[in-house]
Amino acid sequence: MVSPVVLYMVLVLAALLLAALVAWPLRRDSRRVFVAVLVAVPAMAFALYRIVGSPEALDPAVVAATAGQAPSMEEAIAELEAALERDPAQPEGWRLLARAHAALGHRLRAREAYLAALEHIPDDPDLLVEAAQAVAQANPDHLIDDQALGMLRQALVHDPDHQRARWFIGVAHRQRGEDAEAVAAWEDLLPKVDAATARALRPQIALAREAAGMPPLPAAMADAPAGAGNGVRVRVRLDPDFAARVRLPGDAVVFVSARAAGGPPMPVAVERHALRDLPLDIVLDDGDSLMPTAKLSTLEAVEVVARISATGSADRSDDDVESAAVRVQLPADGPVELVIGAAAR
Repeated sequence: MVSPVVLYMVLVLAALLLAALVAWPLRRDSRRVFVAVLVAVPAMAFALYRIVGSPEALDPAVVAATAGQAPSMEEAIAELEAALERDPAQPEGWRLLARAHAALGHRLRAREAYLAALEHIPDDPDLLVEAAQAVAQANPDHLIDDQALGMLRQALVHDPDHQRARWFIGVAHRQRGEDAEAVAAWEDLLPKVDAATARALRPQIALAREAAGMPPLPAAMADAPAGAGNGVRVRVRLDPDFAARVRLPGDAVVFVSARAAGGPPMPVAVERHALRDLPLDIVLDDGDSLMPTAKLSTLEAVEVVARISATGSADRSDDDVESAAVRVQLPADGPVELVIGAAAR
């Protein structure tokens, strides 16, 4: 991936832009609300990244320190709620409110805000899945009840390839003891997810198969590379002549990224790996996106490149060594071969 500093900057800038777009209709009610949302949303996004993006955040001391920053967010939420009470017909305002409550752990209030948002935006698959998750989290036993399951199925009506919807549907079946149905949902999902998700999904399928009295997962499915259907499979290696004559730092890293063909240099998908892990066989997909508003799956063509950074920084320097960029028409037909150092002979 990229350095924390770059991620923080990208996250805050993206959140600020999204907040401005979402909160713009609210400026008519109160300029104070509009400004409060602009300030609070990037702050919440930053805090949420710190929580879910770092294992250290599981430390109670870190959680307590983060919670101490909440009052300003609570005030912004209160003003947003007041604005929506005056004018409930603000669908994106309800979406923003729901996500804010969810980020702060207000499960019951998040559920109600998501249900209100769905009254205005009933056909958004992402919102339906988020709402289903909020309903389940508000349940004392965290069960996906009939209401939440209905939302997940409705999300698939609008987006049959929605991965999170299929995952949660499998969870719902497992919770109900419908193990064969869980197997069917998850095995349909398996070829479509990235490699890391597939590694986590296969043990769950194995457990569901065992509970259903089914034989183990077929070897072809157990070993098949995942993600080829919804991303770009990339193979990265060093040019042998380059590797033989150039001494590379032991702590060097490799960034593999895809950017819009003919577009801005900001990548739409990027992974960070250790140089010692080469050769690599990975899949770049939407799970590697830096911003939810810029996804690989929305593009018609991308340019894929691999780069060695001796400093470990995501920022390019004159000492970096890159592969030649390869243009890929989406959906990709096969793996992309990247050779680092071939041009440096």
